[in-house]
Amino acid sequence: MLNSSDLLRGLTDTLILGCLVSSDSYGYEINKKVTATSDGAFSFKEATLYTSFRRLEESGYITSYWGGEETGARRRYYKITPGGIKFFQENKIEWNKIKNLVDTLLDSKI
Repeated sequence: MLNSSDLLRGLTDTLILGCLVSSDSYGYEINKKVTATSDGAFSFKEATLYTSFRRLEESGYITSYWGGEETGARRRYYKITPGGIKFFQENKIEWNKIKNLVDTLLDSKI
């Protein structure tokens, strides 16, 4: 059986960047969005999420800042950079190529 968490592992950075394209966000909210959009099929472990944030920030694809305390807890927000948008778009193109290739291979009944 295919393990969805194995498939997700290679897409973690791209999925996070995709969540940040439309607006800045924080870890819990991003995880909630991924879980809801995938009808619960995908969710990130906290360690995976924050390791990815660190990697993306060190690569210059996102920046972070502390939000205000108006809603209670102080949250660290993440913002995608122009380089992050470019990286996301490139990864999305590559994903579509791979997806189409896998579909072709599976449909050919090799």
